Amino acid sequence: MLPDHYQFVSDVPVIPVMVIDRLDDAVPLAQALVDGGLTTLEITLRTPCALAAIEQITAQVSGALVGAGTVCNSTQFKAAVDCGAHFVVSPGHSDDLFQASNEHQTPLLPGAVTATEVMAVLNAGFPVIKYFPANTSGGVAAIKALCGPFSSATFVPTGGIGLTNLIDYLAVPNVIAVGGSWVTPANAVKARQWQRITQLASEALQLATSLRSPEGK
Repeated sequence: MLPDHYQFVSDVPVIPVMVIDRLDDAVPLAQALVDGGLTTLEITLRTPCALAAIEQITAQVSGALVGAGTVCNSTQFKAAVDCGAHFVVSPGHSDDLFQASNEHQTPLLPGAVTATEVMAVLNAGFPVIKYFPANTSGGVAAIKALCGPFSSATFVPTGGIGLTNLIDYLAVPNVIAVGGSWVTPANAVKARQWQRITQLASEALQLATSLRSPEGK
């Protein structure tokens, strides 16, 4: 059972990882994803307008739960929270990030892929782990192996995941959701093909939820 402040991770089994290069794209892109049923959104801090995008989406897109990704230090953590981020995701973990999460009372999904890293994250009190980069770190087989000694860990794999393999990841009991950028392809965002992105979001959600429905078991 996840703590209350991490229950949002179980709401939608696919978390879009969004790289926003143009601020004008932020709200329509988020709205397209929400219209397709994907409401938990990760905005990566890889572009100059990322923080402003978090602020705009949080304020203007009803139903969206917005988080900040690629957060690597406490300064970025505070900036994301100040802009309205509801959760924070990091490709790795550190005492600095653990402290920031506790200080700001904001959920952190820290990155870990080895047994030692998973132990460090769990011992610090963080039950939901970003398994990144998933495919190049052993993929489904590696996560299954970690679930043996770390049955209390919950994983959100990201990296190399798409329609062809997301059900393989979601079939692992300790995987609660997957993250990925395939629902926001760069060419579609550049061309502002919002309907296409809504369709991709809808397809991903339907596939993921069919696996977890009674009929899909």
